[in-house]
Amino acid sequence: MSEEPGGTNVRGESPDAEPVVETDEATITDDAELERTLGLSGGLAIGIGTMIGAGIFVFPGLAGGQVGTAATVSFAIGGVVALLVALPTSELATAMPKSGGGYYFISRGLGTLAGTVIGLSLWFGLVFATAFYLVGLGFYALDALAEVGVTIGASPGAIVSAIAVLSGIGFTVLNVTGTENAAKLQNGIVALLLSMLVAFLGFGLLEALGFVDADTPPGEAADVWEVVPIMSVAALVFTSYLGFAQVATVAGEMKRPGRNLPLAMIGSVVIVTLLYVLTILVATDVFTQDRLLEEGETAMVEVGRQLLGTGGALVIIVGGLLATMSSANASILSTSRAIYGVSKDALLPRWASRINLKYGTPHVALGMAGGPVVVLAATRQVQLLAEVASFLHLIMYGLICVALLAIRRDRPEWYDPDFVVPGGPVIPTLGALASFGLIAFMDPTSIAVGITVIVVTAGWYFYYARDVTLKGAL
Repeated sequence: MSEEPGGTNVRGESPDAEPVVETDEATITDDAELERTLGLSGGLAIGIGTMIGAGIFVFPGLAGGQVGTAATVSFAIGGVVALLVALPTSELATAMPKSGGGYYFISRGLGTLAGTVIGLSLWFGLVFATAFYLVGLGFYALDALAEVGVTIGASPGAIVSAIAVLSGIGFTVLNVTGTENAAKLQNGIVALLLSMLVAFLGFGLLEALGFVDADTPPGEAADVWEVVPIMSVAALVFTSYLGFAQVATVAGEMKRPGRNLPLAMIGSVVIVTLLYVLTILVATDVFTQDRLLEEGETAMVEVGRQLLGTGGALVIIVGGLLATMSSANASILSTSRAIYGVSKDALLPRWASRINLKYGTPHVALGMAGGPVVVLAATRQVQLLAEVASFLHLIMYGLICVALLAIRRDRPEWYDPDFVVPGGPVIPTLGALASFGLIAFMDPTSIAVGITVIVVTAGWYFYYARDVTLKGAL
């Protein structure tokens, strides 16, 4: 249940204080609100653009290489878990359409400690996810250079890192100049990307069903139809389904949030799950498990080449570039809003929530988002980055479902959602169990890194934020 307004933090700052800082360019106030400029198309573009991004071009080789055709089940499981969480998140978001997303819901439902841990973990989880997307962008950019005949020297890894880092800086600067600018780029990328994917997958399915002959090799492989490997791959690829929650992090900038938030979150999960399953079906029909494992992060390029020749490879390369750009752009936007939401509650220093009124963006939070991203992107550790991001988000997703149950039990006066999850406690309970259960199938190293992040964030709570009293939810 939400705590009452008032109180101070250990730095002597009141959460209700309104310090004003004047600069040469703008006046920035801690109580300024972000402008509502995003409609349904913008919300869908953030959700679909993030989920359809790096995952659909990077994961087929990694997932298909581990379990073959069974990867279709892994992606379907990820989609079901995402949907079980998207429904409770939609209800909470329509009752609390504020920037910060999962952090805001959990802090108001479960209190300051849980809010601090999740708010800061969401920051780091999105940082890991964004770095994963940028590394995928680097790999596809390298393939694009090779396709046009540009010879890379002895250290292609360094080129991948350089592309990832420079792209991270570029997207951060773009988001500083205005949410509307970033949204326009996002809408254009997603529209073009979906058109390309639909055309490519349509041809691939016709080939798989025998209506056209693309002279592909037999796609049969030693597929792994066992529960543990399938669930492990589902845990790995769950990074692909983080986009719907990122819609909630920009709830404070959505027009008609009662209508647009549920449609954007639930719609993006359904559309993306279908596209992922179809992509894996096509990839595993064209290549064997061993071939997908051999090709790795850019296996889809060779799938495209096998189906449509050089033109098919170019379509996938361009699609991969667009998709990873889309994911990275949307994630940097969402990361900054997570920081903004935590700082507005004084769980981080309140200067992190300052808004530059020239652009209407939280420029300090964007810097705190982009900085760590470019550092992690330089490591090129694709699987580790993806799984740590999944771990931290699954913890948050499980607690979002628990927060909904707690708020429904307490029924505070301010709680009046425009969208209510049907079925009483069944869906949020299943969402919590599925989210926490999927963590058990992750790589131990990823779990260890994720737990370390949670321990550090809990330490920050006891050092800095334990005396903070949260403001009311609305």
